Amino acid sequence: MRHLDHYLSDAEKILDAWDAYSEEHTDLDGWPLDEDAYGRRAGTRDAMTVEAFEPVHERAHLLLATAQTQLGHLPSGTVQSRWVWQLGVLQDALERLDTLAERWQATRDELPADAHRGTDAYDIALATHHAACRDALHDWATHGHTLTEINTAARRAPSPLALPPTVTAAPTADRTTPAHR
Repeated sequence: MRHLDHYLSDAEKILDAWDAYSEEHTDLDGWPLDEDAYGRRAGTRDAMTVEAFEPVHERAHLLLATAQTQLGHLPSGTVQSRWVWQLGVLQDALERLDTLAERWQATRDELPADAHRGTDAYDIALATHHAACRDALHDWATHGHTLTEINTAARRAPSPLALPPTVTAAPTADRTTPAHR
């Protein structure tokens, strides 16, 4: 959950910075004042968001499976009706990201042998990959908090293994001999 919390925080900062940049560098109709600079900044935003999500992506399937299991064990009164839908959005976004990761690997394999970071062939392909990830990463930034909410509800829910609290004190054994000190 720590990685997810970091991603959610980083994604919010990245989006806030983008909104501020976009507000300052577009005209009243929303058109960029300098299309090249605007495009480069959008590419940086996308790259930063992909990088921020990488530690989460490694654990995302487990996070979703855990949340699904927790959700199934929560008392019905503690479940938010939106959680099931939001988990579906996250699952769909993760499947898209997995597919995009496979495509990126295939694209890298097809690049010329001399293509590496800093060459146009590599950098353009990487920027295209990052841009393709944007919508799915936005879904995670928007709905990822659901995993934290479900986990918190699961931790606060009474354990099915715990005995219900008793109203009266449990009977004690009848002692006929005084206790020794």
